[in-house]
Amino acid sequence: MPRSREVPVDLSIVVPVFNERDNLMPLLAEIKRAVTPIGLSAEIVFVDDGSTDGSTEKIAALCEAHADTRCLRFRGNRGQTAALDAGFKSARGEVVVTLDSDLQNDPGDIPRLLEALDEYDAVVGYRRERKDGTLRRVSSRVANRVRNVISGDDIIDTGCSLKAFRRQTLADLKLFTGMHRFLPTLLRIEGYRVTQVPVNHRPRRSGRSKYGVWNRAFRSFTDLLAVRWMKKRRLDYEVLRDL
Repeated sequence: MPRSREVPVDLSIVVPVFNERDNLMPLLAEIKRAVTPIGLSAEIVFVDDGSTDGSTEKIAALCEAHADTRCLRFRGNRGQTAALDAGFKSARGEVVVTLDSDLQNDPGDIPRLLEALDEYDAVVGYRRERKDGTLRRVSSRVANRVRNVISGDDIIDTGCSLKAFRRQTLADLKLFTGMHRFLPTLLRIEGYRVTQVPVNHRPRRSGRSKYGVWNRAFRSFTDLLAVRWMKKRRLDYEVLRDL
């Protein structure tokens, strides 16, 4: 999978990182095991979102040792939406895959997403069996239902970071803080075809979760209202004659 840093690639894998030092090396190894048999040229783009636990140094070492690995570093912690946006803008692949750096997403599911992408513009993973606590599973299920009712969409699991996109779908996408949770809906608003596939979910091996049940509830709801507004106010017209 090694490639020159100047050569375009088929696949970019964007990985936001915030304080996940011990998970980075095994994650890179798993990504390579999953992607190498596909036969596509690929790059892994780590986006360091202001880590303070040694992740910055670990990412730098991985990028130095692996020619197919690149790293972006923020001056401070700016959040997952900003990390994804920076990764999207830096990605050189015709296809962009996203996943978390905590090893709960399974890189082994990447080929399944790419296969589904043959007939769609974006593929969204949904976790079949959540390996989180009961409170988090129940609150996530309720939140997904509320989002779908208000947004008029049918996304099963907005919190699953394992997704695949054709690069052109991201080119003109304008993101705001928190909007990474609504990427499938935002793409559908633009007329892109989005499908969903079941993916594996694993218990966290090391480190701590950055999200609690309540620390994003109000902010997510206000973001949801913004998405609903955008969907309702989207310009929709057809020019019949241009003389």
